[in-house]
Parts: sequence; C-alpha cells; structure tokens
Amino acid sequence: MLNKKLTSAAVSAALLTGLGASAAQAYEISANVALVSDYRFRGISQTGTKAAVQGGFDASFEPGFYIGTWASSVDFGGDNPTGSYGTMEIDYYAGWGGPIGDTDFGVDVGYYYYQYPGDTVDPKGDYQEFNVTGSWKDLSIGVTYSDDYYAKTGKFWYYAGDYSLSFAEDFSLGLHVGYNSFDRDTGNKTFFPVLSNGKAQDSYTDYSVTLTYSVWGVDLSVAWVGTDLDTEDCFGDSDACDDTAVFSIAKSF
Repeated sequence: MLNKKLTSAAVSAALLTGLGASAAQAYEISANVALVSDYRFRGISQTGTKAAVQGGFDASFEPGFYIGTWASSVDFGGDNPTGSYGTMEIDYYAGWGGPIGDTDFGVDVGYYYYQYPGDTVDPKGDYQEFNVTGSWKDLSIGVTYSDDYYAKTGKFWYYAGDYSLSFAEDFSLGLHVGYNSFDRDTGNKTFFPVLSNGKAQDSYTDYSVTLTYSVWGVDLSVAWVGTDLDTEDCFGDSDACDDTAVFSIAKSF
C-alpha cells in the first residue's frame, strides 16, 4: 500500500549521493536489510503498528542508471469477503540519477512498481509511480505521480521535501515533509483515506524527523513520524495515522 520505506524521496536522495561516488566504476551492487518497529509509508502504518522485516538489492551502472528491488512484511488487517490483502510488499524500481555538470545540483528520474503477492481482494493493490527528484547539497525536493493509485483509487500526486545533515562524526539527522493529493472524482472511494461519515479525504500531510547513529557498520535509528489526519479520519477510526516513534536497525552490504 502507501512506500516505500519511509518514502521514495529518501531512496532517491541516497542514490544521488551514491551514484556520484561510484561514477568511476562500471557498476556497483549493494544490499540492505532492516528490522523496524513499525513500517510507516508516507506517515501511515503498513503493518497495523507492528514490527516489520525489510530488505533489498540495488545495482547502479554508468553513467548513473540504476535498478533495484525492495521488500517488506505488511499487515492491512484481516481478510475481507472478497479475499486476502496479502502479507508482503515487493517494490521494483529503475531510473537515472546524477549531478548536473560540476555543480552541487542533481536530478533523479525513476519508475516504481508496487506489488502485493497474495492480495486477492478486488480491486487488487498493485500500482505504479513515476518520480522526479531534484537536489542541492543535502536538500532534495521531489514529485511523484501515479495514474491509478493503490486499489484503483485514481490519480495521485505526492510532493516531498527532505533535508539531511551529519554531525558528531557518527550521527545524522533527517527531516521530511510530504503532501499527498488524491483525485477522488475518478478513483475507487472505498479505500483510504476516508472520514468516519464515509466522505473521502482528498489530501493529507505527512512528516518525520529521524536521528541515526552508525556504529560497526550498523545504522540505529529513531524517528518521529506522523500525519495531520485525525484518528477518525484514518480508516474509520484507526491509530495507523497517529504520530509515533519508530525504531530501526539496518545494515547495508
């Protein structure tokens, strides 16, 4: 449902940095694995506020192209009369990113496909997105578009800003804000986000502040993640949209 790993913008920013460092190589392959206390995507819990196991692989090629896949356990609640929501999300993505000339500016253009194996609910949750992210030093601003979002909910736009900084050698701080905009005139109105009276929400804002400490090649993070949705606005009275602390331990190879 709503992903990618604390947001696509964060992934794009990481790729912009990594591709610049590996420009002299023909290709580079990396992997990552993580355990998180709650899988939050664009501010919303994808695991019923429970823990998740995540991991992925990335490959980058000259002059800045990349492909990758990433997966996480998910929990969208019990089965409904039309089937099961599934228990896994698998993301596939590809694109190009790199610096603009000899400046501190960069750009990333990517395609993402979100798949939910085992999802037999009608309509199914699989969907695609297109993303463009620009960066300047430690700041990135991105725009994401889906022609038909999760569970056929129609057109969707996501505008995100991220800022990261390192300090005290092994610490880093990440700031994120995103604006989610839904087209409720054309999409399926039975899915999130809806008000308790059944009226569809057409937008919401998500945000997060993440502190990371790197030691022995392992990243230990704590993030404060939230949205501007009230409890009654979220899945008909759910705590999946409430502000919360998320803890994670991650390792890259």
